[in-house]
Amino acid sequence: MNYQDKKERMRELIDKLNEASKAYYAQDREIISNFEYDALYDELQELEKDTGVVLAGSPTMRVGFEAVEELPKERHERPMLSLDKTKDREALAEWLDGKEGLLSWKLDGLTIVLTYRDGRLEKAVTRGNGEIGEVITGNARVFKNIPLQISYTGELILRGEAVITYSDFERMNEEIEDVSARYKNPRNLCSGSVRQLDNRIAAGRNIRFYAFGLVKAEGVDFENSMEKEFVFLAKQGFDVVEYHKVTSETIVETIEYFEKKIEDYDIPSDGLVLTYEDIAYGESLGRTSKFPRNSIAFKWQDEIRETELLEIEWSPSRTGLINPVAIFEPVELEGTTVSRASVHNISVLRGLKLGLGDRITVYKANMIIPQIAENLTGSDMLEIPKHCPACGGETEVRQVADAASLYCTNPDCAAKKIKSFAHLVSRDALNIDGLSEATLEKFIGKGFIHEAADIFHLDRYKEEIVEMEGFGEKSYRNLIEKEPAEDGKVSSIETARHTTLPRFLYALGISGIGLANAKMICREFGDDFEKMLLADAERLSEIDGVGEVLAGAFVSYFQDEENLRRARALYTELEIEKREQTGEGGSLTGKSFVITGSLTRYENRNAMKEVIEARGGKVTGSVTKKTVCLINNDIASNSSKNKKARELGILIMTEEDFISQYLSE
Repeated sequence: MNYQDKKERMRELIDKLNEASKAYYAQDREIISNFEYDALYDELQELEKDTGVVLAGSPTMRVGFEAVEELPKERHERPMLSLDKTKDREALAEWLDGKEGLLSWKLDGLTIVLTYRDGRLEKAVTRGNGEIGEVITGNARVFKNIPLQISYTGELILRGEAVITYSDFERMNEEIEDVSARYKNPRNLCSGSVRQLDNRIAAGRNIRFYAFGLVKAEGVDFENSMEKEFVFLAKQGFDVVEYHKVTSETIVETIEYFEKKIEDYDIPSDGLVLTYEDIAYGESLGRTSKFPRNSIAFKWQDEIRETELLEIEWSPSRTGLINPVAIFEPVELEGTTVSRASVHNISVLRGLKLGLGDRITVYKANMIIPQIAENLTGSDMLEIPKHCPACGGETEVRQVADAASLYCTNPDCAAKKIKSFAHLVSRDALNIDGLSEATLEKFIGKGFIHEAADIFHLDRYKEEIVEMEGFGEKSYRNLIEKEPAEDGKVSSIETARHTTLPRFLYALGISGIGLANAKMICREFGDDFEKMLLADAERLSEIDGVGEVLAGAFVSYFQDEENLRRARALYTELEIEKREQTGEGGSLTGKSFVITGSLTRYENRNAMKEVIEARGGKVTGSVTKKTVCLINNDIASNSSKNKKARELGILIMTEEDFISQYLSE
């Protein structure tokens, strides 16, 4: 059995064993005997021992779930540059200039850098701005196909693309009943999934990783061959982007192969990448200020169709922003029928000089997102609505950053209410299961809900609600009933009364304040809501993860008397959990620490972090001048954090030494 066959057999065993475990432990049924399970498990262990590779999801190495307060940032060892681009096939042949190249997919997801040491995944960092990315190691460990252990034990650094397939994207969207809440495209879903603060969410998204570049592999001779680097990565258990060796004579034919394949290719791609096979030659060409000269991207020629603009649909949101959407005569684009395209904002709309009846050309950006390419008529006869289509209130055009956008000025706009309430009851906010946008729309329309606190008094309308279409006694019981059922089950709304202060703050929908920011603010003020209300923008802006813009939005929100009244009304309906606080008396108050590497006394870093924070200390993701000490059981390590600590003269302590010095009293 060759290596590839062994890897495929390992995947089969992992799927079968995990399916059997799920059936036995979660569904109380047995699909294979214990004897058969043990035999398959032993076979998997032998294959892992033989290959030196442990694939993601293997029952021989379970990955625990973890949550973080924020994603720490880290500088890349080498800057990650963008690629120069062309849509000209012949230009690629000229670019090769008689040399061999590798032509591969340019996948459309989120670029990730992985670092392995001693055969184990140590770190995963997003591309970020090319120089500094976000550390997402916990999420990477639950990707569908990343090897957690490899046979190579030196330091290995590689780059690849995290993606969500079209089939998984469509499956996840089908599970969301509310059409407006569905994900827009696989790339955005992948980007958000990779950067989740809780890796349980990432684990459910079927994120896959495809390697496309080797940065470092100490002590390995690749004989100056890019292809041999790819072969090496594949032998370590990585899925490598599909590639083909090409010359100036064969490249156009190979592009045609990819072009045919993309029609039903399940992995999002927005083009191809051509790289010199000769590594030394490619590196000798150097780079420009923006692009490396050893690679170039090929972008597909956009399929463009001419059609007629029928109308502009104006779509209000919970923030008051009214988005223009172009409706045109349906056309076939990239194999699907398209009749709508976002126009984004007033600036774009005016730039296109749109008018009803204009002849326009449309295309799919990256073969996915419909866009208007050009207005052939340019009548510029479109009127900007003076009244909101949802409530009839007056509208105004506001300049936000570099773009002009249309807003509804009516604070009681029905669209604002529905979207705001949908946010309020969402999973990371009050988490009221069963209160969908469609249900909210019905309740608001009937006057049952005017403000957030009203949600907790829907029992006043029991008779009307149980008679509503789609409702009944059971639905009412599960969503609204105040008293527990005979089996002790509590309704979704009553369950939501028990929450945390960060969730409450996030639920209010303050512009820019996410759950992570809310947690930072709450921690700073010891979960004291009244103290927060007294803080000014300058005080708030000093909090990590907040800054001047968010601080200003926070203060402005509560300076509005009606916002404050409604927030207080909602607050009185809730039972806020009191998290353990130490205040100024904590033994670690004012001290900042960084934790890295594996721990022995604590279950994980989060467990140690909670102990430090309970004593008033702070745990950050990167070493700075403010860091009191770096906690790392491998003091002699040459990791980036250890190096940084040494540069700054920051003490590096083992877990035991830290406990002895700081936690023993």
